[in-house]
Amino acid sequence: MPKIVFLPHAEICPEGKVVEVESGVSVCDAALANGIEIEHACEKSCACTTCHVIVREGFDSLGEPDELEEDLLDKAWGLEPESRLSCQAIVDDEDLVVEIPKYTINQVSEKH
Repeated sequence: MPKIVFLPHAEICPEGKVVEVESGVSVCDAALANGIEIEHACEKSCACTTCHVIVREGFDSLGEPDELEEDLLDKAWGLEPESRLSCQAIVDDEDLVVEIPKYTINQVSEKH
């Protein structure tokens, strides 16, 4: 089974985490299933950018983003060439290294 290495994030995952996942699972679902509370304000419907991640390794193993995801990514904070919406990034058979950006453009967070 492929692994996802989540790099440390000061608030969401301070120690970082390595998780095993089955192919076909989104990066967002893998994070949530393993106690990494990544934001997903639109409930994973590809309608916002709060689940934006940067895929530091394994980017090419992910399917191509569709036009809607690319349009939304243009609005994401800290956009990089390896940026994806984690709700749309489906794990294949290659390990990934994922960074959760420090900020999102979410104006209202569930956690106060």
